[in-house]
Amino acid sequence: MIKVQSSFESDLQKKIVNAFEIFDQDGTRTVDIREIGTIMRSLGCCLSEADLQDILVELEDEDSPGYVNLETFLPMMTKFLLDQRFHPASSNKLLQAFQMFDADKKGYLTQAELTHFLTQDGECFTQDEMEEMLSAAVDPQSGHINYKEYVSHLVSENL
Repeated sequence: MIKVQSSFESDLQKKIVNAFEIFDQDGTRTVDIREIGTIMRSLGCCLSEADLQDILVELEDEDSPGYVNLETFLPMMTKFLLDQRFHPASSNKLLQAFQMFDADKKGYLTQAELTHFLTQDGECFTQDEMEEMLSAAVDPQSGHINYKEYVSHLVSENL
């Protein structure tokens, strides 16, 4: 039986190939395995490091350890996107998460508060991840994270 590919799926695969090729510096249709998380996140997937490690085990090229080839990556990534696996959280869920940290209901978090929450429990942010988030989240005038504005910014980036 021949599977007919929809226009949507074809466009999706072109998008995946384009993202992959950005990291395929020498045109061999392979990328360093360390780039896969960046590629997947650039395609809108929000996955944990544990999920990423599980995926990397499946994707790593047996003949070239440390690399992933496009032929292996493309069908898996297509399925993830079509199934909306690792889809970003809704703005309501993100807002609720920030509100849980804001026990005093101030409408904002300090840099110290957010850093504490995101580096102490659960899947902790690295120092680089924390700095990157703060650079985008902190209001330069107040020095605080107005999380409603930040969530709005995050959601608009994913459109």
